[in-house]
Amino acid sequence: MQECRTVCVDPNAQAHNEIQSEAVVGNPMKLTCISCMKREEIEAVTRVNWYYKPKDSRDFRQHIFLYDSRPQDLEGPWKGRLMWNGSKDMQDVSISITNVTMNDTGSYECVVHRTFYFNLYTPTFSINITINLVVRETEIRDSTAVYSEIMMYVLLVFLTFWLLVEMIYCYRKISKSDEQAQDTATDYLAIPSENKENPGPAVTE
Repeated sequence: MQECRTVCVDPNAQAHNEIQSEAVVGNPMKLTCISCMKREEIEAVTRVNWYYKPKDSRDFRQHIFLYDSRPQDLEGPWKGRLMWNGSKDMQDVSISITNVTMNDTGSYECVVHRTFYFNLYTPTFSINITINLVVRETEIRDSTAVYSEIMMYVLLVFLTFWLLVEMIYCYRKISKSDEQAQDTATDYLAIPSENKENPGPAVTE
């Protein structure tokens, strides 16, 4: 029986390892960091470090999270607010901020270091992915989404009005048909009575 393997897709392949992202105060936020392994069958040991750099700082960065055999929540302002959100195969090494604050605006750097074990050869691999996070007090809605929502409501009102007109038209048509059928039946029943009141001329031999 063949073993099924998940397909790893790296969204940062064409983004030069730098991502622009936005978050809303009070909501959770996933900091996505994906590092695909081209040879999954080769044994590898992965170590992941997450760093935070304030918006106006160039040189200072703070070590906020570590994965080394297990996730480790480090001391600091983020302690208790960061959760490991990675995969078992260590290709997705993302973390999540459980409760975003305005002070979380800044750059987050994901540093992945792998050591591969291939016979007697142990090559290493490293990659850095930077996420520039902007925190807003309220969500800014996309103009396209707003326009689509307005058009949806307009279409809904139009369809409701059209359905109402169709119902009135069908009701009037059915009522008119019933009236015509009733008039026809009345005329049909009235014919024998008229014949009795106005008998035809007597037949003479």
